[in-house]
Amino acid sequence: MPPAVHATGALGRGRRAFEARDWADAHAALTEAEAAAPLGPDDLELLATSAYMVGREHELLRLLERAHQAWADAGDVRAAARTAIWLCLHLTLRREAGSASGWLSRATRLLEREPGDCVERGWVLMPAVMRHGAAGEWQTAHDLATAAGEIAQRFGDADLLAFAFLDQGRALAELGQLDDGLRLLDEAMVAATAGELSPLVTGLVYCSVIESCQLAHDIRRAREWTSALTAWCDEQPGLVPFTGTCLIHRAEILQHQGEWEGALEEAALAARRFAERGTPWAAAEAAYRVGEIQRLQGRFAAAEQAYRDAARDGCEPQPGLSLLNLARGDVRAATAGVRRALAEAGEPTARARLLPAAVEILLAAGEPAEAHAACDELAALAGDGDGLLAAHAAAARGALELAEDDARCGLVSLRRAWRIWQDLDAPYEAARTRELVAEACRRLGDDEAAELELEAARETFRELGATPDLARTESRDERRDTHGLTPRELEVLRLLAAGHSNKVIATHLVLSERTVERHVSNILAKLGAPSRAGATAYAYEHRLI
Repeated sequence: MPPAVHATGALGRGRRAFEARDWADAHAALTEAEAAAPLGPDDLELLATSAYMVGREHELLRLLERAHQAWADAGDVRAAARTAIWLCLHLTLRREAGSASGWLSRATRLLEREPGDCVERGWVLMPAVMRHGAAGEWQTAHDLATAAGEIAQRFGDADLLAFAFLDQGRALAELGQLDDGLRLLDEAMVAATAGELSPLVTGLVYCSVIESCQLAHDIRRAREWTSALTAWCDEQPGLVPFTGTCLIHRAEILQHQGEWEGALEEAALAARRFAERGTPWAAAEAAYRVGEIQRLQGRFAAAEQAYRDAARDGCEPQPGLSLLNLARGDVRAATAGVRRALAEAGEPTARARLLPAAVEILLAAGEPAEAHAACDELAALAGDGDGLLAAHAAAARGALELAEDDARCGLVSLRRAWRIWQDLDAPYEAARTRELVAEACRRLGDDEAAELELEAARETFRELGATPDLARTESRDERRDTHGLTPRELEVLRLLAAGHSNKVIATHLVLSERTVERHVSNILAKLGAPSRAGATAYAYEHRLI
């Protein structure tokens, strides 16, 4: 940053706006200053960053090229190399491999002629870190990031150190050292939230750490950092990049929390923003999230189109597409899809994303041995944790034990899964688990507990708008003569017959006493019973409880 931020005129306004992170004003004022007189290379870099922050990525590349040439003309080899490295990084993110490689070669060549050590020698390692990570060569990526981090600490470069921690953490997570990896990701985030990093690096670190947390199935960290990213984005007028990524992250968090309509709005908006910016691979991730929510809502045709859109632009549509096929009753297609995806997935994070669905689908397909192997792999990946992956593993184990007619062990596994889902504030997954708990209770002969669990699951499905799940659970009672009573009235009748007062029933079912009174009145009328005792006798006589 140039020291003379107090300068007058357009240049001074632009510098002050940049300091205030008012990107639209910074871009406008610095553009005005550039029109009046050519900017120096340092101010060109400010204008380039401002252009990026208001969504003018092509302008960013042009300005960085000018800054690079200006530094070279001034004889500042290290600054010229630094801008060449940033051009390489931006082009890599845009997936323009040829141009990125050219700028990296130039930066390397410049530094080869530069005597002595410098921080740019650490920066020049970062494109290689990204390349090896993209190829799944995580040990090499980790070692290069570690070397870059040592250089960053030696020269006190907070931006480079944050990037190094970020890539070391992601590599360690992929290598199975999840706790160590997450600690490094947290350290990178501390630097971002403390305002120690440049604006552009801050945004990149936010998005990369949240993505890594989600890949590691650490929903608690993902929520915490997504909330911080949202606040950071909201503080900056005119900010365009990172907001779309923020929306995708928020959509996934909202989906887990059961706020499906809000999640759908965020994901759809992200898809539009990425499409407008010409980044189809990012739009594909948003489309997949849209498909997931529509599938859960029972909007199957719309979900299929969203998955197709995601696949067209390079996003793996599994396991969502296979779960959609399963919901439609096409078990063969569901099995083929999830098997193919698992055959391609080599990294633990990619396999962990598929395995919970694989267990469900393989059990439905009558493939218990294959389901058992998937369940064991999922449990090994989850370890002894108590997060998202542990909940999936416990739920899968419980479903498998039910399929093997071991209701007692199944109930233990499912209760553990439900407790974790509750702690994670994931109502849909908790309700799916309670549905299985109900089946376990029924097999153990406790019909009353089974009905209570099933009705609790139904209630959640109703609140969420999980139409397919609600239809499935309600179909279980289609052959049963309920004498006109609704599921909720049957639940009240069971408690009434046990001798509980309206107040106790209200507390147990989390209802108001007035609502319970209305249910009791309806029950007496439908059964033609003159009193609570009469309703109890009728219920036992007709096996309603």
